[in-house]
Amino acid sequence: MASSALTPVTTDGLVDRVGTLRVAHAPTGPRLYQPITLLWAVGRAFRGEPRTLPWEETRNALGRLLTRHGLRGERARPDYPVLALHNAGLWTLDGSDGAAPPAHGDAELRRWCAAHRPVSGLAEPVHALLRTSGEARVAVIQALVDRFYDGLDETPLLEDLGLYDAAVADDGHRAQARTGAAPRSGAGPLVTAAQYERWCTLAERREESARGQRRARLSEDPIRSAAARRAVLIRSGGRCESPGCAGQPDDVTDRGDPILEVDHVLELTRGGRDHPSQMIALCPNCHAVKTRGSTRDELRAVFRAVARERHLAHLRRP
Repeated sequence: MASSALTPVTTDGLVDRVGTLRVAHAPTGPRLYQPITLLWAVGRAFRGEPRTLPWEETRNALGRLLTRHGLRGERARPDYPVLALHNAGLWTLDGSDGAAPPAHGDAELRRWCAAHRPVSGLAEPVHALLRTSGEARVAVIQALVDRFYDGLDETPLLEDLGLYDAAVADDGHRAQARTGAAPRSGAGPLVTAAQYERWCTLAERREESARGQRRARLSEDPIRSAAARRAVLIRSGGRCESPGCAGQPDDVTDRGDPILEVDHVLELTRGGRDHPSQMIALCPNCHAVKTRGSTRDELRAVFRAVARERHLAHLRRP
């Protein structure tokens, strides 16, 4: 049921489709063929690489990934996930004659791919969304982790694909990655509140999936940190959130971002959380005072209250 390349795709729609993929199961859980393939494609979109590749390149790249990161008996057989994702409407097979076979069986799939040698990749609207939207990338990564990696550690795969990187939440591809821009000029309070709530939800989902013994580097998870950071920058509207700020720089960075630093009110090493309710956007001067000033202990209490109040107010905004 391949969809038209011109059909628009939304983040929520793509997450829903990921959640309904039909996959084979091993005794220990769902096979990882399709999530590994999709995450590989997310990484390529993130880096601004071409949407499609010749079959030989796809086969070699996916074969290596399946060998290295297959945790439930996956073989180095990219024909399985590529054809399954094509039949799900998420993947295109350009230059092939005739209908692709269903993604089951063995020799037939090998023969078909060897004979047709399709140039393949994500469907155009899916690739365009993942190439430009940091929110979509984080949401899809999290949806795949939630569904397929229960009891497993996805970190080595994400690191191998270049996705275990705070910049994955930035809009645009990696070569143009922004550090987390504030809402664009003219964004109304409803748009800003909706964006803020979505980023909070992504940070919370990532935190929940990482809870427990699965990840030794839980306190430094860059994907969760990036989602929380984006939420705080949206909430700040590009201005320092310290009530005693004497004036942040009027200048902006080379990328057009406000000169702000998002800080944890209580450091992670002391039990703080990567959550917007416990984080604050500060100009460099206020950040330095909070970090090294003689009043830093008093400021920490003030900032804790400010962060919580602004978080709750933004969620309540009509």
